[in-house]
Amino acid sequence: MATLKDVAAKSGVTVTTVSRVLNNRGYISAETREKVYAAMKELNYQPNEIARSLSKKKSNSIGVIVPHIEHPYFARLIRYLEIESTKRGYKIILCNSQGKFEKEIDYLEMFQSYRVAGIILCSSSVDIGKFISLNIPVVSIERLVDVGTTSVECDNYQGGVLAAKHLIERGCKHLIHFSGIEDERMPADDRCRGFSDICEEKGIWHKEIMCNLQNYLTMEYHQLIENVLKEYPMVDGIFASSDIIAAQIIQVAKKMNLEIPKDLKIVGFDDVNIAMLTTPTITTIHQPIKEMALEAIQALIKCSEQKHSIVPLKVQLPVSLVKRETT
Repeated sequence: MATLKDVAAKSGVTVTTVSRVLNNRGYISAETREKVYAAMKELNYQPNEIARSLSKKKSNSIGVIVPHIEHPYFARLIRYLEIESTKRGYKIILCNSQGKFEKEIDYLEMFQSYRVAGIILCSSSVDIGKFISLNIPVVSIERLVDVGTTSVECDNYQGGVLAAKHLIERGCKHLIHFSGIEDERMPADDRCRGFSDICEEKGIWHKEIMCNLQNYLTMEYHQLIENVLKEYPMVDGIFASSDIIAAQIIQVAKKMNLEIPKDLKIVGFDDVNIAMLTTPTITTIHQPIKEMALEAIQALIKCSEQKHSIVPLKVQLPVSLVKRETT
């Protein structure tokens, strides 16, 4: 089995230089880095991650907790978190909490034992105070936490404003918003506030419908949507808090012989792939998922590598309206 010394000899550099390449520390020219990587590949050298994490008191791993791995929003977020961490010499350890508090605590403790460089929390609020005291950076994305290094969010309130204004401009007089999860406070709830404020300002009838945790975890909203449309037959515009819900509204509307956008106009949220795969395609609020992942990774690594670095407590990125066929 090849050693660090073997890699150094093969690439024509010192053991210290090879170590710096592996640990992504200090300036290393692209040419030297390529030489070391080529030698590692030729010798089939595999770094001992456990030994490295023990000697450094941390690993080049980032713990990521999400409540859902099937949801298109989280699938895209995970993709960009992995891309941005890999660029910087880090790997992610992905954990799916399924919205269960106990699993989140278990994962946080596992990350501590693995000596992760930091934690990205995309799941529910948990007591992470003890992890802050251990100097493990914790970055939340679209989740409320009591303490943490940085919180990364999109401008959810503005998203609600844009959706309501667009539906009203398109002639809607009776609006419904399929909102957040009952008894669970999240930054996304501000979408409802923005929507409601504009409806009140314009004198438009509106109703906000909360979903339950089971709807969210199973991504199944058909029955809820059908019940609401039967109870409020005069509704001519809907703002859905995700493109998943918007896509199911299209299906229910077809079942109920409602023509979109003639009888019912729809605005979704997220701008994930499904928004372009439905017929008609979904007008939606674009959430800057790629940029949010970048902000989270940058803040986490900066605090991990430079203990006294100052990062903002909250990063809020703008959203935009993408007009398609449902309005």
